[in-house]
This record gives sequence, C-alpha cells and structure tokens, in this order.
Amino acid sequence: MGKEVERKFLVSGTAWRDLVEADIRIRQFYLSAAPGRSLRIRISHDASAKLTLKFGSRARERDEFEYPIPLAEAKEMLAFALGRVIEKTRHHVRHRGYLYEVDVFGGPLAGLVVAELETPEDVPDEMLPDWLGREVTGESEFYNASLALGGIPEIAA
Repeated sequence: MGKEVERKFLVSGTAWRDLVEADIRIRQFYLSAAPGRSLRIRISHDASAKLTLKFGSRARERDEFEYPIPLAEAKEMLAFALGRVIEKTRHHVRHRGYLYEVDVFGGPLAGLVVAELETPEDVPDEMLPDWLGREVTGESEFYNASLALGGIPEIAA
C-alpha cells in the first residue's frame, strides 16, 4: 500500500510543453466508484494495463493499491466500464526537482488540461511553476472518477 499525497491544478499556459520528458497515451475507466473509494483500469500506450484501487476521502491523501493485469483482460473489462472511458495523454514535466504529470484530455473532455503533483510534503506556492493555474485539489468534479461518471466541469483557469 502506498499513500498518495496529491495536488491538482488547472494549467494556464503552454510553457510546460518545452519541458516534457515523456508522454503516455492513456485510456482509463472505472468499474466501481463511490464516495471514498474507486476501482479503475488504466491502459497505457495500448501495451500494458493496471488495476488501481483508491480509498479515502481526504482531498490530498488517499490509500492507493496498484497491480499490473493482462492487457487482454483489461480490454475485455471495457465492456463493464461505468460512464465514459477517459482518453488523455499524460506528459511528465519536471520543475525544481518535482515531477508534474500534465494530463491533456481528449474526446468529450478535450480542452481540459490538469497537472498533478504527488509529493511526500507540501510544496510552497513560491516553488510552483508559473504555468499552473487555479488549484483544484479537493474539487471532486476534477477527479478522474467524476470526469468518467459525471458532467464535464466548467474550465476556468
């Protein structure tokens, strides 16, 4: 088990694009989602898949369990997806030694760009990059489970 300490931000600029180290094409979907818990499948580059269980309702910290699963089985489970399948490209961007995961969403969520920062400690605001917009940590409409099961949030960086 690992603790996930996570902050989320809308992205307000494009300067991050010059700093991209890697990108991952992702399709993910939920098999179960309820307050304080979710079970999702993530397929990366159409080559590998993981099952992830998350527990907890605190905005910045949750328990996370993650396991590789056979790609063929993950694709079969697509038939049981709740809501929409999320399509996004995750870009790895470093700033001041911290890894930011910048998700550029496609499909019905096109136009949404969210950066996640997972760290063991809080990063002071003055250490954050200028291309981050409004912090949306704790705003459930920006959680991936909500994006899959609910409406599309109003984007206002």
